[in-house]
Amino acid sequence: MHVAVNTPLSALQVMQDAPVIPVIVLSDVAHAVPLARALVAGGIRMLEVTLRTPQALACMQAIAREVPEAVVGAGTVRSPADAQAAARAGARFAVSPGYTRTVGQACRDAGLALLPGVATGSEIMQALEDGFTELKFFPALQAGGPAMLKAWGGPFFDVRFCPTGGVTLQNAPEFLALPNVVCVGGSWLVPADALVKGEWGKITQLAKDTQTLRK
Repeated sequence: MHVAVNTPLSALQVMQDAPVIPVIVLSDVAHAVPLARALVAGGIRMLEVTLRTPQALACMQAIAREVPEAVVGAGTVRSPADAQAAARAGARFAVSPGYTRTVGQACRDAGLALLPGVATGSEIMQALEDGFTELKFFPALQAGGPAMLKAWGGPFFDVRFCPTGGVTLQNAPEFLALPNVVCVGGSWLVPADALVKGEWGKITQLAKDTQTLRK
């Protein structure tokens, strides 16, 4: 799937691009571009760079500027200010750990596709009320795992999920086997030690390994 830079993305497009969205924590801007290139080489283009470090926005800018084949997203979006800053840095989608109406509206205003985080039925209903049907289930393992998603399949038959939190290459197939799961979010694609050592080949291989998970 080719994603034109000037075309707004939908959350479903973000989810359908690959079986896994990598959850990335970057503390050094020098790692951003080679990491993005390594993931793209392994077939992973939707890159969720979390707003958990002071360098995150600069890393997003670098990837958006230098790696046009990648699609930069912002993770850990918790406020309208986060959404606005991410959009200015070149992000094209946002992922939030929870959901509030103000964050949802800010992402719409900024042109960011949003995957809002939910862990309860009430949160799903609030997101649905505001027009969001593609949601992140977080923290997936701690909040009930595949059994919870199966239970939600009845009342929330029209919602699609990206479980994130405690998902690994080993348990991802159990999540991806569910009809209401489109992809998973995982930090295992970017091991901290590989990042520090610049083992980009290892990261490309981890990305390639996820292609076997494709539905």
